[in-house]
Amino acid sequence: MFEYKMVQIPPNIAVQMKAHKGNEAAAYLEGVVNEHASDGWEFQRVDSIGVDVQPGCFDALSGKKAERNSYYVITFRKEK
Repeated sequence: MFEYKMVQIPPNIAVQMKAHKGNEAAAYLEGVVNEHASDGWEFQRVDSIGVDVQPGCFDALSGKKAERNSYYVITFRKEK
């Protein structure tokens, strides 16, 4: 038996141009994974999940449509 943990991460990472090396996304993910691995969690995968945000009453009356936002989630697991 396993238990699972999902950690939401930002869809974009901001870096300064002079510090840009091209591996910032990998370095960020590596840090998150290693942080949770030190607590016994095993990395499984990264998924993108779309969430439709429905407009409120007044926005819907004016014809505003749902907005789709993408979120990224890292899945970890460990034995119970």
